[in-house]
Amino acid sequence: MKFIVLVGDGMADEPLPSLGGRTPLQAAETPDMDRIAAEGRSGLARTVPAGMPPGSDVANLSVAGYEPSRYYSGRAPLEAAAMGVSLGKGDIAFRCNFVTVKDGRMDDYSAGHISSEEGRELVSALKPLVPGERLYAGVSYRNLLVLDAGGEAVCTPPHDILDQPIAGYLPQGEGSELLIALMEASRTVLSEHPVNARRIAEGKRPANMIWLWGQGPAPSMPTLLEKSGLRGAMISAVDLLKGIGVYAGMEVIDVPGATGTIDTNYEGKVEAALSALERVDLVYLHVEAPDEAAHEGDLELKIRAIEAFDRRVVGPLLQKLQESKRYEWRILLLPDHPTPISIRTHTDRPVPFSIMGAGVAPDEVRTFDEEAAARGGFGLLDASKLIELVSN
Repeated sequence: MKFIVLVGDGMADEPLPSLGGRTPLQAAETPDMDRIAAEGRSGLARTVPAGMPPGSDVANLSVAGYEPSRYYSGRAPLEAAAMGVSLGKGDIAFRCNFVTVKDGRMDDYSAGHISSEEGRELVSALKPLVPGERLYAGVSYRNLLVLDAGGEAVCTPPHDILDQPIAGYLPQGEGSELLIALMEASRTVLSEHPVNARRIAEGKRPANMIWLWGQGPAPSMPTLLEKSGLRGAMISAVDLLKGIGVYAGMEVIDVPGATGTIDTNYEGKVEAALSALERVDLVYLHVEAPDEAAHEGDLELKIRAIEAFDRRVVGPLLQKLQESKRYEWRILLLPDHPTPISIRTHTDRPVPFSIMGAGVAPDEVRTFDEEAAARGGFGLLDASKLIELVSN
């Protein structure tokens, strides 16, 4: 038996008046996800435990079978693992976003989805500001900073404060002075950099500040094989998911052209998943695009991203699995968390999920969406139990 986890990041949403009271999942054309729901069994999964932040870190740890209350230490340590950055005793990793601040407000948490090449230039210019120069360029706006202090500071994700004055959301508490000093010092360096001069000339948003958040020390967690007896592979464009894969002892597969936005290499991800299934028991395939569209507040783009996930990932994967007679299989399909267009950030509400494949008894659900899944045969479950459920 082989197992496939398909995660459309941030697909879940709320009913919208502009869609006649439907959610983006209900409005989108998703025949292949609907087929999984119709031929499988559905329910709602609580991916974010009560009292924990509704981030993709917490939610995907949960979906991967790791109870966040036991294993979560912060977002940035997971990204550090994906980047090959070792954290020693006392090291604290921080996510370091390039952001655009305009008139004192958070205009863009991603600096216009700045390219990785531009980001590397800016990171090089900023390194002299950082103790030990432990600043590492990541993918697009997502970078990493390692310090030996600041772990107790209260930091706010920049995508949670879009269009808000940043003054009320700067780091607070123990160690915050150093973080604020670094963030403020970055403004001078970045404002004078040729990369930003070019971006402004081209009508793009400049990366005119760094924003520190998501900090924590290295976590300690068992591998997926130790925990579940399964060999796994992780396929994602973003370092957070790759880092979960590293700590879970999974094969982390880099797909050329995987971007984390709607222009990602969907077909490459499907090919990588099918290839990995020849070697491992479980493949975790993650697509970021719906979440990025929701953070931008772009409803049309979110619907397009959901439809692309259905048409270019779910459909082709289903077809290949059903054509193959090499093994039996089951698919678990779900978002990691809701990212409602109306607020442009994550919430902790339960998400729809469906399981289809060998030995799964269908229920009465016929479409994959939030409302239909609430009537599913699985009811409401803790997402950290889903891997166990799908593999038994």
